[in-house]
Amino acid sequence: MNNTITQTDFNFSQQKKAYHGKVRDVYTIDNDLLVMVATDRLSAFDVIMPKGIPYKGQILNQIATRFMEMTEDIVPNWLIASPDPNVAIGKVCTPFKVEMVIRGYLAGHAAREYAQGKRMLCGVTLPDGLKENDKLPKPIITPSTKEEIGLHDVDISREDILERNIVSQEDYFTLEKYTRALYQRGVEIAAKRGLILVDTKYEFGKTKEGEIVLIDEIHTPDSSRYFYVDGYEERQRSGKAQKQLSKEFVRQWLMANGFQGKEGQVVPEMTDEYIQTISDRYIELYEHILGEKFVKADITDIHKRIEKNVESFFEKLNR
Repeated sequence: MNNTITQTDFNFSQQKKAYHGKVRDVYTIDNDLLVMVATDRLSAFDVIMPKGIPYKGQILNQIATRFMEMTEDIVPNWLIASPDPNVAIGKVCTPFKVEMVIRGYLAGHAAREYAQGKRMLCGVTLPDGLKENDKLPKPIITPSTKEEIGLHDVDISREDILERNIVSQEDYFTLEKYTRALYQRGVEIAAKRGLILVDTKYEFGKTKEGEIVLIDEIHTPDSSRYFYVDGYEERQRSGKAQKQLSKEFVRQWLMANGFQGKEGQVVPEMTDEYIQTISDRYIELYEHILGEKFVKADITDIHKRIEKNVESFFEKLNR
């Protein structure tokens, strides 16, 4: 498990500052460009797990950049290039302090809230009589606030966002419009792969020119939940759990081992064997979601490879 990238400390040419997120590390270049490095860190319940997952960063980066290319005709995004399997380079943006979560089905966090008797989620009323993983009458947007590392993101309603002026009304309605458009495109692409895009989250930022653009990841197994179309209806009728493609399998394992990110709980040990099963599962997710074979990058020295590819990109850019 040594050939993973869990910490980065790059010093690229004309680098101004660095930010280390839950999974991605972001380097600002000359105040104009961002170098986003997708690490192999694994985050669940807003807690970073102790060990990295081989190839996870490459998988997330390649899915995200591919989906940005497949949606740039309907929503502008920050991406300029991906010079390395783990790296995306794009425009400097000021992120909005909300994550735009959209749900087409009652699953995950929403299902857990519903099971506790709650019928209001982020200001949206849910009907009675739903079962876990049922399709909702129509997709709902349930935003959350973006918190610092180590703190749980918090559900918030559209009304609270506007009342607290976290996002202006004009910008927020644009975020909602883009969220619905991206989700609809994601649903259509997933259907062609025999999948259901159950729910997902998007993050947006504003460029120096004032344009709202999609940033960070899109339609990855870390930010989205997928079910298989085949067998979905029968599983719902019989009350069986849905087969799914997402990070939910990690959350389920953690919960089964007594961890939900709550105060005082200790992350259960993940053996090298279990880490390998997670890596294999992420590769499976990649191949189903994109419909192509996953090609493993050289991980002999990931840091050196990234540094070389990024610096080579900037040399060509500056010629």
